[in-house]
Amino acid sequence: MLRIALYQPDIPQNSGAMMRLCACLGVGLDIVEPCGFVWDDRKIRKAAMDYYDHVDIKKHSSWEVFKENTKNNRIILMTTKASVPYTEYKFQDGDILLAGRESSGVPDEVHEHANGRVLIPMHGKMRSINVVNAGSMIIGEALRQIKI
Repeated sequence: MLRIALYQPDIPQNSGAMMRLCACLGVGLDIVEPCGFVWDDRKIRKAAMDYYDHVDIKKHSSWEVFKENTKNNRIILMTTKASVPYTEYKFQDGDILLAGRESSGVPDEVHEHANGRVLIPMHGKMRSINVVNAGSMIIGEALRQIKI
């Protein structure tokens, strides 16, 4: 099963929207803490609406714990610093698509640990797409490849 992971997310509304995306596509969601906001179950449930109970959410207390818990999976980093467009990458069942912090991406250690790095080509001088929109594009391609 494919999963999406959010590395130390900053914006609770994005986390809620990612929960809805994962629930609708049948993929799991990993949250790598610490978050840039207080994880309040009531507020998170509100952001995720009635989709919260339909997504497999795993919270990891740190990057080290996430690495240990996912050592049998490939980690594919979604980053503007990659050279391979997501449409040219060969995804596999069990991949975890990792998104960085909205404010700062991920540190070098996370880049180095990733088994693959993919990007969404941008028009002109645009920098990046919202983390949920980017995640939906890339998970959609991964699902298309795996379900063929």
